[in-house]
Amino acid sequence: MDLKIVAQTVQGQTVRKLRDAIISGIFQPGDRLIEADLCNRLGVSRPSVREALRSLEAERLIMIVPNKGPIVPILTLVESREIYDVRSLLEGEAAALFAARASKEAIATMRRALDAFDAAVKTDDKSGQLETTRQFYEEILSGCGNRIIYEVLAVLLARITFLRAKSMSQEGRAQKSGKEMRAIFRAIAAHDSEAARTAAMSHVRYASEAAAKAYAIEQKKPTAA
Repeated sequence: MDLKIVAQTVQGQTVRKLRDAIISGIFQPGDRLIEADLCNRLGVSRPSVREALRSLEAERLIMIVPNKGPIVPILTLVESREIYDVRSLLEGEAAALFAARASKEAIATMRRALDAFDAAVKTDDKSGQLETTRQFYEEILSGCGNRIIYEVLAVLLARITFLRAKSMSQEGRAQKSGKEMRAIFRAIAAHDSEAARTAAMSHVRYASEAAAKAYAIEQKKPTAA
């Protein structure tokens, strides 16, 4: 991944590049983030890096450890299950609410996101899969009519994306995820609130199971001496 900053808002780009690097695994859980190294790799000033780190700390993607500085925290299996539990409840409700009010334009946007997701799966474009999934859910959450659901899940977005990448690292999971999102889409397009809720909650449950498998595989890997 090229971490160099291009012309746009330097601060926003710095945050986005670091966030993407953490989510994609360039920086692993437990890694220390050295400011001088980040300045060199990103091509930005130390103040820009420090401000970006503060933003990522607020997202819980990094933590500041006394005498060590910023590190990428280890998201435990227990914490991941808690996040999936919250997602199941809130995304199920959001899908049900959205199904009752979804416009033709919103449904068309969701269809385009799913088509783009399928294309990303075919080319094994991991970042494309994550981005199109985000677009799909953004339509549901921003259009469900419940601002609190949107705000709560927005706080969790970075960690949700991290777990999404972990679950979709399992062989065949991306294809299954696409089918599950299609089921959510069909229920919403039919304005069937209960079917949308059921499909959304099932999707989260299957994603949680895939993430748990990924955690189990990681635990079996031998550690470096």
